[in-house]
Amino acid sequence: MIEIQPLDNIDITLEVPGSKSLTQRALIAASLAEGTSQLMGPLESEDTEYSSGALMQMGVIIEKDKDWQIKGNGGEIAPSIQPVFLGNNGTATRFLTSVVGLGHSSYTIDGDKRMYERPIAPLMSALKGWGVDITSIHGTGCPPLRVNANGLQGGTTILPEGKSSQYLSSLLLVAPYAKSPATLIVEGEVLSKPYVAMTLSVMADFGIVVECEADYSSFSIPQGCYKGRTYRIEGDASNASYFWAAAAITGGRVGVSNVPVPSLQGDSMLVPLLGRMGCEISKVGDGLSLKGPRQLTGITVDMGDMPDVVPTLAVVAAFAEGKTVINNIAHLRIKECDRLSAVVTELTKLGVKVEEREASMIIHGEGGRGLRGAEIETYEDHRMAMSMAVAGLRVAGVKITGENCVAKSFPDFWQRFALLKGSV
Repeated sequence: MIEIQPLDNIDITLEVPGSKSLTQRALIAASLAEGTSQLMGPLESEDTEYSSGALMQMGVIIEKDKDWQIKGNGGEIAPSIQPVFLGNNGTATRFLTSVVGLGHSSYTIDGDKRMYERPIAPLMSALKGWGVDITSIHGTGCPPLRVNANGLQGGTTILPEGKSSQYLSSLLLVAPYAKSPATLIVEGEVLSKPYVAMTLSVMADFGIVVECEADYSSFSIPQGCYKGRTYRIEGDASNASYFWAAAAITGGRVGVSNVPVPSLQGDSMLVPLLGRMGCEISKVGDGLSLKGPRQLTGITVDMGDMPDVVPTLAVVAAFAEGKTVINNIAHLRIKECDRLSAVVTELTKLGVKVEEREASMIIHGEGGRGLRGAEIETYEDHRMAMSMAVAGLRVAGVKITGENCVAKSFPDFWQRFALLKGSV
């Protein structure tokens, strides 16, 4: 357990580790490429360790130092007798399920107990449309999975829902290696569109340009092979959010110098939302600086494209005057935990007046008045730990249990959080 100490003033510029989302996408493209790639500034964390370890299990050669050297396999996936174990890494589980479909062997995709509750049936359905023999071992539509792989046939397949952009990104990343040109049709609303745009950008940078409708309802993916290259990873905007939020609620200033403007990451759009709440925004280095106001004000916002920073915004809203309504967030329920319910439960412990709806939450902010310390449950969810730590910068007695869960995406979070001057 770690207790957060309130701060009166914050004024600092810092860097955050590389983007987890970009690291995992570039890692897949580099691994499937012809030739050698260098990933500059990748995130080293529990999740990326699972991803890279699984790819090495499939025959990819990865040498790690400050930067990573990856010798691509040109799309040839080696057999693996041992299960491909991915913990609670939802992105890797969805991405690598498609990757093993390129092989010519039987594979088991496995994970921890929470992964057994995270749905993957829409991705399975789309892969079956490309000729992949895939089953949910427990018959639940969730991992663990068995894939009897014999390559992707290609042609047209349908993704029956776009609720998780990871399904869509997973299919896109492997589609160039299909035996015939691949077309992907998406039914229903596509959520988290910036993550799809990120995937398409990474694919283009590694040599594959996809044609698609503006609403991401259909994609035509050419046959081809990624080309090895040097690729720089942006700082992680989701992880930067906790430092911008620290400035917002304390009236201080925090600059994050390595999340560029513009960014490939949709979560960087949290900054304009904090601007709507009263924060001042300016450039610092290659990134953004944010200064908190004397008083934050509540807003109404659709966060369908930014699910990972909903907990951050919810904590900031607890210190605003007036109501903040966060809409279109039902997909938070299939994250590392039921993140919508968890945020409501833990904010309530602090004395925040908050309502939970099926696809939204309503925070009745009173400027942070009347809030109290509490022991915060993290549900083994890194984003719960980091977002709730921010509240402790204004409220005495906030204690974070299970604080080591930050290793999933930000192993040295507590050391960098301490740079805010006395916060830990």
